[in-house]
Amino acid sequence: MSQRRGLLIILSSPSGAGKSTLAKRLRAWDPEIGFSVSATTRAPRPGEEHGREYFFHGHDEFRDMVAESALLEHAEVFGNFYGTPKAPVVAALESGRDILLDIDWQGGQQVRNSLRAEDVVSIFVLPPSIAELERRLNSRGQDSDEVIAGRMKRSRDEISHWAEYDYVLVNEDIDTAEAEVQAIVTAERLKRIRRPGLTAFVRGLNTEFEERL
Repeated sequence: MSQRRGLLIILSSPSGAGKSTLAKRLRAWDPEIGFSVSATTRAPRPGEEHGREYFFHGHDEFRDMVAESALLEHAEVFGNFYGTPKAPVVAALESGRDILLDIDWQGGQQVRNSLRAEDVVSIFVLPPSIAELERRLNSRGQDSDEVIAGRMKRSRDEISHWAEYDYVLVNEDIDTAEAEVQAIVTAERLKRIRRPGLTAFVRGLNTEFEERL
């Protein structure tokens, strides 16, 4: 059968609900799933490299990319801009490779409006409770109290967009959530609409029937 187009898998959640962990686990489960490296205007953190964690750009350069429609999506998050370069994602999908995007609801909306709908599989991850979400943010030890308060405030708006997604998971247990994401990807890969070679394959089966007559 001919090669299918790839899936564009969107993972979104409020900060601390577990999407980044699930993204890493999904790629460990299937290393063939590509991960889209985002562009950003924020400064690199220690140990980060241009083109590995992010493509780091100045504000003017980022604005030029937006004006040239070189990004599938872009959004401002905590004072910095983030976006998904379009060309490598489209090339991967057309070659049959699945691509994973770890983006927020704003980016998810833009991506769904910029590509063929059948390419996109969107998954939203919810925390089991708001108290647990706050506990997870604090346990990371990465952010100040002020930053955590900002993330908690933003999370209410993010959660309000859950119904825009194809699938919604409650990440109470990370192993269970991982298994659910794997099941979603497996099922989506097998959908008839994504397997263009099936028509010719079934024709071949019918030909075999006719040859037996």
